Parts: sequence; C-alpha cells; structure tokens
Amino acid sequence: MGNRGMEDLIPLINKLQDAFSSIGQSCNLDLPQIAVVGGQSAGKSSVLENFVGRDFLPRGSGIVTRRPLILQLVNNKAEYAEFLHCKGRKFVDFDEVRMEIEAETDRITGSNKGISPVPINLRVYSPNVLNLTLIDLPGMTKVAVGDQPVDIEHQIRDMLLQFIVKESCLILAVTPANTDLANSDALKIAKEVDPQGLRTIGVITKLDLMDEGTDARDILENKLLPLRRGYIGVVNRSQKDIDGKKDIRAALAAERKFFLSHPAYRHIAERMGTPHLQKTLNQQLTNHIRDTLPGLRSKLQSQMLSLEKEVEEYKNFRPDDPTRKTKALLQMVQQFGVDFEKCIEGSGDQVDTSNLSGGAKINRIFHERFPFELVKMEFDEKELRKEISYAIKNIHGVRTGLFTPDMAFEAIVKKQIIKLKEPCLKCIDLVIQELINTVRQCTNKLDSYPRLREETERIVTTHIRERDNKTKDQVLLLIDIELSYINTNHEDFIGFANAQQRTAANATKKRVMPNQVIRRGWLTINISIMKGGSKDYWFVLTAESLSWYKDEEEKEKKFMLPLDNLKLRDVEKGFMSSKHVFAIFNTEQRNVYKDLRQIELACDTQEDVDSWKASFLRAGVYPEKDQHENEDAMIPGDTVSMDPQLERQVETIRNLVDSYISIVNKSIRDLMPKTIMHLMINNTKDFIHSELLAYLYSAGDQGSLMEESAEKAQRRDEMLRMYHALKEALVIIGDISTTTVSTPVPPPVDDTWIAKEPSPPAASRPLASTAPPPNRPPAARGPPAGAPAPLNPSPAFGAPPVPSRPGAPSPYDANSAVPLIPSRPPRVPPALPPGIPSRRPPAAPNRPTIIRPSEPSLLD
Repeated sequence: MGNRGMEDLIPLINKLQDAFSSIGQSCNLDLPQIAVVGGQSAGKSSVLENFVGRDFLPRGSGIVTRRPLILQLVNNKAEYAEFLHCKGRKFVDFDEVRMEIEAETDRITGSNKGISPVPINLRVYSPNVLNLTLIDLPGMTKVAVGDQPVDIEHQIRDMLLQFIVKESCLILAVTPANTDLANSDALKIAKEVDPQGLRTIGVITKLDLMDEGTDARDILENKLLPLRRGYIGVVNRSQKDIDGKKDIRAALAAERKFFLSHPAYRHIAERMGTPHLQKTLNQQLTNHIRDTLPGLRSKLQSQMLSLEKEVEEYKNFRPDDPTRKTKALLQMVQQFGVDFEKCIEGSGDQVDTSNLSGGAKINRIFHERFPFELVKMEFDEKELRKEISYAIKNIHGVRTGLFTPDMAFEAIVKKQIIKLKEPCLKCIDLVIQELINTVRQCTNKLDSYPRLREETERIVTTHIRERDNKTKDQVLLLIDIELSYINTNHEDFIGFANAQQRTAANATKKRVMPNQVIRRGWLTINISIMKGGSKDYWFVLTAESLSWYKDEEEKEKKFMLPLDNLKLRDVEKGFMSSKHVFAIFNTEQRNVYKDLRQIELACDTQEDVDSWKASFLRAGVYPEKDQHENEDAMIPGDTVSMDPQLERQVETIRNLVDSYISIVNKSIRDLMPKTIMHLMINNTKDFIHSELLAYLYSAGDQGSLMEESAEKAQRRDEMLRMYHALKEALVIIGDISTTTVSTPVPPPVDDTWIAKEPSPPAASRPLASTAPPPNRPPAARGPPAGAPAPLNPSPAFGAPPVPSRPGAPSPYDANSAVPLIPSRPPRVPPALPPGIPSRRPPAAPNRPTIIRPSEPSLLD
C-alpha cells in the first residue's frame, strides 16, 4: 500500500458511512464506494458471498435484493457480523444474518416484492476478507411479477442511478458469460453515467456454463467491448452446489482449478477468480479514495465548519454530570437574555439580511408608522371651520362679538388633542406585537427543552402584557397633561398678533428645497388590461412632483405628476393579487394620469406601503379623510355664508389651532418612543436578566422543566457523533502521505474500431498482406522455440491500438493494481539485451509483411 495511512482509508470511509446512515442523510458528501450492478440472476450475490466465504444473502427466484445493502468487509481475527440498525448485537451464525436482512427488507418494503432506496448497513469481520466496501443493488428487471408495481423497471433504474451517477462511485458491472455482452444491462447503464469508462470494472460470471466450444477469452482479454479497468472472470457455485450446501472454500478451490485447466483461460489464470477480484477491488478502491482525497478533505472541512455552529450549543453537554440540568438552565436563560437584547439594540453578528426584525421594526413603527397615523388624525379643513364658527357664535350668544374669543380656540384645541389618543394606543399595540414576535424568535434556541421554551414564552409574554397597561396609562396621562394647560406662551406658538400674517404667508408659501429627492424605488401601476395592463416603473418622489421612468437609469421618463392637490387613499388588495395597494388622486376631481381620476400603486409588502406613505407625508401629500362626499349639502344654510368679521375670526382661530396642534404633535412624537422604551422595552430587558430565572424556578419542578425532547436528544447525539467522525477523518487524512505509490488509472481504450470493423471469428480471419499501420507495432509471431509462453499473448488482428506510456508497469504484471488493460506492445523476449526497442525492424521495401493471427501458447 505504501504507508499505514493508506490502509486506514477504507475503514475511515466505513466509519463515515455509518455516521451518515445513522443520521439518515449524507451531508452532501459523496463518499468513495463500489456499487454492484447487474441483471437479475447475474451472480452478484454469489460474488459477494465468495468474498465473505459464507452464505448470508437471501436467495430465491425473481427480485431478491429489494433494498441497497452496504456491505463493509473488515479484516479481523474473529468472524462475526453487525447491522447498523441492531447496534451492539453480534451475529455469529450467518443464517441469522440472512433472516435479519429479509426481515429488515420486509419492514420497509413489505412482502409484495416492492423496493426501497433506504439502505441496510452490514459490517462483516473476518480473517478471510480484505478491507472493502461494496453496495449490493437490486438486479435490473424488465417485467413486473406478482404484486410488484408496473413501473418496477424504472424504480430500480432510478435507484441505481442515485448511486452510480456520483463521480466518487466505482461501478462493478456483473454480466453472465452465457449471454451476449452487447446486451448487458450492467454495461449499458454504466456507459450512460461513465461514458469514458473511468469508473467501470467488468466482472464476467458463469464461465463454466458456456456452450461447449465457446469461451469468453476475447472478453476477458478486453478485446470485445474494452473497458479501461478491464474484466475479471469468476466461477460461482451452481444452484445445485448452493442447495447441497457446498462449502465456499471448496468452491474457490474448484474455481482455481477451472481457470488453471481450461485451455482458453489458463494463460490468464493468475488474473482471474474471486481472490484476485477481491484484491483488485481493494487496490482500486484504495487508489480511488486516494485520488479523491483533496476534494474529500475540502468537503470534510466545509462540513466541519457548518457543523461547528450547531455543535457549539452542545459543547458543554455532559450527560453524566449531576448538575447538568442546572447548568443548562442557567446557560439557556442567559443566552435568551443576550439574544433578546441583541434583537432590540442591534448586533453585528447573525444579522438578518432578508427581513426587518426586532428593534428595526420597532424603529419603523416609531418614525414611520406612528407619524403617519398622527397625520391621518389631522383635522379636516371644512369640518374644522364649521366647528370654529359654531364655537364663536355660541360663545357670543345673542351679542355680536367685536373680538375673537380665546375660549373658542381652547375648545377646538382640546378636541383635537383628544383625537391623539387613538394613534398613540395603536402605536403601543404594534410595539407589543413586535416584542412578542421577538420573544418567540429568541426562544428558538430552547427547542431542546419544550417545557422550558413554553414557560419562558408564557412568563415573558405575561410580563409584556402587564407593562402594556402601565404604558398605555402613562401615554393617556401625557395627553391629559397636554389637555390640562394650553400653553399659549410657548416659543413656537404664533400668537394672536401673527395669526393674520401667517394666513398671508400660507397663501404664498413655497415648498422648501423644491429639487430635493425624497425617495426612489420600484412601484407597480395597476391598470386594467384594456388600458395596457399593470407595469413596473422606477419612481422618483421630490418635494414638488412624482415622476416615473422605464428603469433606474432615469433616462426615459414616462410621466411627471405635480403634487398640488394630491391625496392618498387606501385600496383593498385584489382577490388574486399578492401585492399591497394604495392610490393617489386629485382633490379637484381632475385626471391624474391619462384618463384616470386616480392611479393605484402596488408594493410587495405592507411595510413598503407604509414607508412610501411616510415619504409622501414628507412631500406634503396627506391621506384623505373619512367623510361623506355630500357633506357640503348637509351644512345648514346659516353657516354657508358668513359675514366678513366672522370669517376673519374663524381664519385667525384656525391658524392658532394649526400652530398649537403642531407643537403638541411634535411633543407627542418625541415622548411616545421614550415612554415605550422606558416603561416597556427596557423594563422587559431588565426583567429577563434579573427576574426570569426566579419565575422559572417557581414555575415547577426543575427536572420536568429541563426534560429534553426525544428528537432533540437524538439529534444532539447524531450531531456530536458526526462531528467527531469528521474530526477523526480529517486527522487520518492529514496523516496520509500524498506521495504514496499507487498504480495510476489505465489509459483510455480506443473502441472506435468495434463499430467499424467487427472482429470475425479467429478461424475465419484472413491473413493480412499489407504493412501494419504506422502507429501500431507489428504483431509478434509467437515465442521462439524453447522459450516459455508469455503471460500476455499478442492481441488478435483487429484489436484496438493501445497507447503506451513511458514508465508504466506491465499490464499483465501479477503485482500491478490494474492488471487487465494492455497498455504497451507485447514484451520483448527475455533473451534480447536491454536497450533494444520493442519494435521489429521494418520489412524490406519489396517484401510485404505478413501479420498472422495470435498463435496458441505452448500451454494450449
């Protein structure tokens, strides 16, 4: 092998396969393995039993192997078998192994000859085996029998492809010699996934059952359908031998005698038979694992890194520690408090890059959703003027007032301040809902302990609900404080003297920074199909206009809409639409876009809608009020026309109310986030850090509280086992020398000649009378008289040209790891001194070179 590390490769892969199979998935790591494929009754099971030296596989007619069997052979002094699904039980009687395979197969597939891709893992320890791992797959069939599903052929084919399509899988294609090799199901499916033949090894069974006068010599010499890894012939026990309980050791001795005595195979007997096949597969699998080591190492390392994050929460787990549950409880509560604080305050680690959550959502509620709700509650102009006029008249009574009454101002202001209670309470409800969502998100790490998670959520949620009432009481108190004293000496209040001047200023006021861009982004304009259908545009909102373009390059402008007299309106989402919609319309009933009185704009989420609405508020576009269109008709006649003096008084109070409500709004918008943060959010954080643990201790028995879920306990055990298996695998791979000497993969075999020049039978091949092709050495005429017969007879005429590589070992050397592929011209007889080229001197110019077919060796 080269070094100790190489001998550990196959057991290493076995350990990884066990770890992956116990978890029920492969972690996307394709392990090097050998898959055995072939038709039904091709002899696959007999080959595997010959490897083990025991009868242990189910026998019968039809489809017998109905689940993949991962067979791991381990060289060991003692002989026994183990199943992965029966951990700790050693099977010494191999008849029990057969019955367990049948029972485990029926447990998944039932007894109706159905199949399943769930593998059975069997490990056999024996002094008579080499380290080897094979996967016995169901035999390919054409017709469903008995209770089999009608598509059984496709089911088996799909199952086989799941294994052999992987580049890390060697394919052991088993074909009986008494059938036409060109019709081999095993070679056909192997050719589909491995067209270059890099991973396919051919096995020819039932050589002793061929018709008299025929043999498989051309196949075994890799001449008929060449494979880069060649073919190996084996002779299994017949059904009579199996029924008669013929010993496998005796069968192997008979196999050896068959190859040594058969005239067609005795010259290659050292490269035939089950022992040579087992040795070759061991070498091939070991070399294949070695070739895939770089990719396997990188995959193992990436899997280690991904597992480390999950194993991190289990690193302090000690099942034999009596204080384990107490430690786990403290760690879980502490981690929950840290996670909750990070979600609220923000953190640089584990940032969600797809959605807003926690503190970011609460911030949006504070500074986008809440201001928008406040604006929605702003007074309606017509309604306000009507209320002011009533107030002035009622205060004056029967007298005609000469001065503007301040009591009318105070009455109107208090009525407007009371309206602020609704958006404030709604803001608190939104924050509470987000806090509860954050708590549930942070308790995901407590899944290992269902009772603990349930109690934690209940205790913290109950505390938040309690703080909800206190926070709402405090906010209502703030509004009552505003109502208790109308501060007309506030520095921002315009006062009576400036009310008239502000009226004039409002008439001529221009928007500040008219060219300021407030927002850019994609929106969908919902238009009926008759008018062109809905389309996505790139919108640009400024302080003066709303424009949309074909794309974000803003080169092709589609339309520009001035913001004057525009308002927002909510629109219900369509039945078949997944988008959220709002509308823009003109208060003067003018067309907004083409012949449309309003345009509907759609966003993917409600959050986007709220954000766009907040941007429109900054540009001075407010939502419409809930009022009747015919409200003007309902106003009494005596309020429609007012005398000039009353009109001036109404205008003055209206400006005073506008000024003072702006001050109150500014104050409330500032105090609301502070109040919620202090009374609810910060208080909840303090509660989790200081009191949650005490509440949990008083909630019930600590043992039941820290009872693990069975799924999580199993998951933890499997994760830790997988982690340690990967860790050990990386250590073993690190110790393997990359300079280990191994036989390289054979060169490609040129099989283009097969279709063009089918090889005739040896007896009917004509003698050639022309010179050989320039790239093919002339065939040897056979050994000189008295010389021993070579082990590699010269190929017959018509065989494919085989490229030779400098320094490559002899293809038929008994010590070669790949002894089946001729990789250079026939060897020169030993009598020739070294240095003489293997090519014969060219023939004389006027004498044609005669190339004869391969002569029989002296042993024939």
